[in-house]
Amino acid sequence: MSTQTEKAARFVALHQQCFITPNPWDLGSARLLEAMGFQALATSSAGLAWSRGGADMSVARPAMMAYLRELCAATTLPVSADLQNGYGDAPDVVHGCVAEAAACGVVGASIEDVGGDGAAILDIGLAVERIHAAAQAARALDFPFTLTARAENYLYGKPDLDDTIRRLQAYQEAGADVLFAPGLSKAADIRAVAAALQRPLNVMMGLPNMQLTLRQLEELGVRRVSVGGSLAKAAYDALTRAGREMLERGSFDYAQTALSSGDINTILARP
Repeated sequence: MSTQTEKAARFVALHQQCFITPNPWDLGSARLLEAMGFQALATSSAGLAWSRGGADMSVARPAMMAYLRELCAATTLPVSADLQNGYGDAPDVVHGCVAEAAACGVVGASIEDVGGDGAAILDIGLAVERIHAAAQAARALDFPFTLTARAENYLYGKPDLDDTIRRLQAYQEAGADVLFAPGLSKAADIRAVAAALQRPLNVMMGLPNMQLTLRQLEELGVRRVSVGGSLAKAAYDALTRAGREMLERGSFDYAQTALSSGDINTILARP
């Protein structure tokens, strides 16, 4: 059994329970999360873009694929890729994007139902065609690739629960293995979405005013929990606070609670 096939099987099995896929933003954060004991990782397109000095959605497809290749080589954990909208509206483009990402070593990927300009939600008909094309690419592989379909309503100012459920059900029928509606925050809404689906539901935590615990999410029917760019935001927040302390107070107290160089070196030096 190949390493990728083994990782893929582990990732599929994890969906039998409620588990967390934290979202690293670079190789170092991925290695640290693995050392902490997490069982799988999901990339963050926003976190990666910020680490490269750009805004979310600014990482071009070649750079994204290069990053996925490096990340998968740097960790023994299964990795699911945030492929944004598949880098194009056309179904054949999405098909090729999924196939290329799989060749980089990931065992799963998510596709958003947002247009290439990132400005609006796609018509459901085209969105379904795109997921169907992504599923065809996934099924052509020689290992169980986990395709996640995202309904972006709640992140694009359209908190329509009925339409979100309708979209996720359609993506399920089109071949998605996991369904995801980032931005869902109310327990009742999450329960309703989970109950309407026959495949695992992913929920994104790490957003403001979301206080649900992993156990509560599991009771609502959730099977996978990701945190988007919130870990990267937390890291940049710590950096910003340290910078402000130096500029405004001329002090360096932030270093008293920071991880030691020795601890970081010990973790990252491991093969």
